[in-house]
Amino acid sequence: MNLLTAENISKSYGELVLFSDISFGINKGQKIALVAKNGSGKTSILNIISGKDNPDTGQITTRKGIHISFLEQEPHFKSEITVEEAVFESDNTILKTIEAYEKAVEQSDDTEQYQKAFEAMERLNAWGFETQYKQILFKLQLTDMKAKVSSLSGGQRKRLALANALLSKPDLLILDEPTNHLDLEMIEWLEAYFAKENLSLFMVTHDRYFLERVCNEIIELENNQLYTYKGNYSYYLREKEARQEREAVEQHKNKILFKKELDWMRRQPKARTTKSKSRIDDFHEIKRRAHQRRLEHEVQLELNMERLGSKILELHRVSKSFGDKTILSKFDYTFTKGERLGIIGSNGTGKSTFLNLLTQKESVDGGKIVKGETIKFGYYTQKGIRVKEGQKVIDVIREFGDYIPLKKGKQISAQQLLERFLFDRKKQYDFVEKLSGGERKRLYLCTVLIQNPNFLILDEPTNDLDIVTLNVLENFLLDFPGCLLVVSHDRYFMDKIVDHLFVFKGDGVVEDFPGNYSDYRAYEGSRILEERENKNQSPDKEDKKDWKQRDTSKKLSYKEQKEYQNLEKEIQKLEGQKEQLQNRFTEDNLTGEEINTLSIQLKELSDTIEAKTDRWFELSAILES
Repeated sequence: MNLLTAENISKSYGELVLFSDISFGINKGQKIALVAKNGSGKTSILNIISGKDNPDTGQITTRKGIHISFLEQEPHFKSEITVEEAVFESDNTILKTIEAYEKAVEQSDDTEQYQKAFEAMERLNAWGFETQYKQILFKLQLTDMKAKVSSLSGGQRKRLALANALLSKPDLLILDEPTNHLDLEMIEWLEAYFAKENLSLFMVTHDRYFLERVCNEIIELENNQLYTYKGNYSYYLREKEARQEREAVEQHKNKILFKKELDWMRRQPKARTTKSKSRIDDFHEIKRRAHQRRLEHEVQLELNMERLGSKILELHRVSKSFGDKTILSKFDYTFTKGERLGIIGSNGTGKSTFLNLLTQKESVDGGKIVKGETIKFGYYTQKGIRVKEGQKVIDVIREFGDYIPLKKGKQISAQQLLERFLFDRKKQYDFVEKLSGGERKRLYLCTVLIQNPNFLILDEPTNDLDIVTLNVLENFLLDFPGCLLVVSHDRYFMDKIVDHLFVFKGDGVVEDFPGNYSDYRAYEGSRILEERENKNQSPDKEDKKDWKQRDTSKKLSYKEQKEYQNLEKEIQKLEGQKEQLQNRFTEDNLTGEEINTLSIQLKELSDTIEAKTDRWFELSAILES
C-alpha cells in the first residue's frame, strides 16, 4: 500500500540547486534510508515530504487519512511546559485518554470523572500502552516528568522529540539523524524497537550499523540522480560497487574504498556467543585481533607528524567529581606511542569531562596529569567551529596552517586537504555561512588536522557527517601514526579505528577493555550468560525475553534428560557450521545471489542456535534446582 509519493520535486536556494525533478515512493512496511553527501539536500527532502516545506516544482501526494510524524534534528517545544505535558501533547488518542485518567486519579473526590476516565481506558485498552510509553521514556532517560523543557539539554530535547514521535504511533515515521544524542544502549534498544514494531520509516542517518540492522531499502541521491537498493547497508555497498563498475565513471580509488569497506564488514566478529565455555576470555587473543585489523590497512597517506618522545601522557591517581557525582576516583593510566583508544559509556558518565581533563580545560580534584614535552594535542569538540563574518572556506583553514608535511619531503596543502574531505576548488571559495551543518563539521575537522597534531582527540566526530565523509575520515585516521583518542556512539566507526576501550560505567568506575566495540559486546554477552549459569539465576520479569519462567520445583523427565544431554553437542556442532558459513563471505568470487542465499542460511542458523540455547537454559534451571 502506497503511503506517499514524491513526483518530480525540485529545490533551490538562489543559484544553488540542491536537487531537481526527482521522484520516489514510500510504501507501508518499508524502512528506507536516504543516503547522500552533506549539502545535497537530505534535510530539505525530509522537510518537504513531512509538510514543513514546499518544493519549488513537483508535488507530494499522501494517502488520505494517514498520520505522519517527523523527528527533526533540532526539535522545537514550548519552553514553559513540562516533559509530561510535552508527551501528552502528542497527537495520539490513547495518550489523551491516559492523561485524562491520571488527572482523574489526582482529583479522587470527583468519582464521576474517574468512572468516565476508567471506562475510556478500558474501551481503548490503554493500560498496556501506558506501560509502553513509560518504558520508552525510561529507555531514553526521561524520568523526571515534572522537569521544564526549558531546563533540558539539546540532547534531552532530541530524545523527548524521539519519544513523542514513537508514541504518536504514526503510519509513516520520518527521522532526521535519530541516533544523534543517544548513547550506545539507547541505539541498540531503538534498533530492537524498530525490529519488532510494524512501522514504515523514512530516515537520514550516518550510523551504518543502524542502517544494516533496521533498513530494508536505501535510496541514494548522487549528482541529482536517485538510485534505489532493495536491501540493507552491506547490500547497498555491494550493489553500488557493481553499478559503478557497470557505468565505469567512478575513479579507481573510490572502487577500492568500497571493496575495502565491504571486505572489512564481512570480516566482522560474531555479534554474541551462546555458551559460557565459548566466552571471549583470552584478552591477548582479542588484542592480537584488534592490532591485526590495523595491519591489514594499506597506508595511503604517510603523515610526517612531530616526533613523539618517550613520555606521552600519564595519569596518576586522578580524581574528579561534580558535587556528589564521581567521574574518576584515583585513576591511573599511562599512554604509549600509537595508542588507539575508544571511550564508551552511558550519557552523563563523564566521557567529555575526561577529555577536558587531559587537555587541561578542566582541573583535577586530586592526583596529577603529566604531559610529555613533545605532545601536540588536536582536539575536536562537540561545540563546532566559530568563524568570522564573510570568511571563505579556504581562509578558515589557512588561519591554522598551509600544509601538512608528509614523509620523503612531500606535503599535502590546505587545498588538497579540503579536496580530500570533499570540498572541491569551487566550494573552497564559498562563504562559510552558506555551508550546511554537516559541511561545517567537515571544515572544523580540517582545521584540527591541518595543525598536524601528534595526539588527536575526537569528541563525537561522526555527528552530522554523511557516509561518504565518514569513509574518508576513517581512512585518514587509519593512516594517522600518532595517538588517537575517540568518544563516539558510532559503533561501526569505533570498530574500524580503535584497538581498545575505556568503558565508563559511572560512579568513577572505568574498565579498560583490549578490543573494539563488537569484541566488548560479545564478551559482555557471554559474561552475563556465564553469571546466570554460575548463580543458577531464575529469570525475573525483565528476563522473560530470554526464556519462559518455569516451575523449578519439578524434575526433568527421562525424555527431557536425553534432550538436555544432546543439546550441548548440537549447539557446539551448529556453532561450527555457523563459523564455516561466515568464513564463506570472505570468498572473492561470490555472486550477489550466492551472498543473499548465504545471508538467509546464516540468519536461520543463528535463530536455531538461539532457540536451542534458550531451551538448554530452561532445562538447566530445572535440573539444578
